[in-house]
Amino acid sequence: MITKEDVEHIGWLARIEINEQETVEYMEKLNSVLEYFGQLDELPTEDVAPTYHVAEIYNVFREDVVEECLSQEKVLANTEHKQDGIFRVPKIG
Repeated sequence: MITKEDVEHIGWLARIEINEQETVEYMEKLNSVLEYFGQLDELPTEDVAPTYHVAEIYNVFREDVVEECLSQEKVLANTEHKQDGIFRVPKIG
């Protein structure tokens, strides 16, 4: 069961402000969802095949053929941000 304190903690983790009325509403809604999952847990699903996707889809793979690629000079020709034969990017941090 989800408590008001749980909802407040979730709000704190998500960095959103939740007022008292919203806390109660979210608590009721989340508990309703958990009750529904409880009902689903009671269903006999031992002989049911898992459904990974509702539509039958198949991957279409192309032939893996080695082709000539761009030279390093051609790739770097389109940028001003290069150094020592590689792309130069800003420091992080």
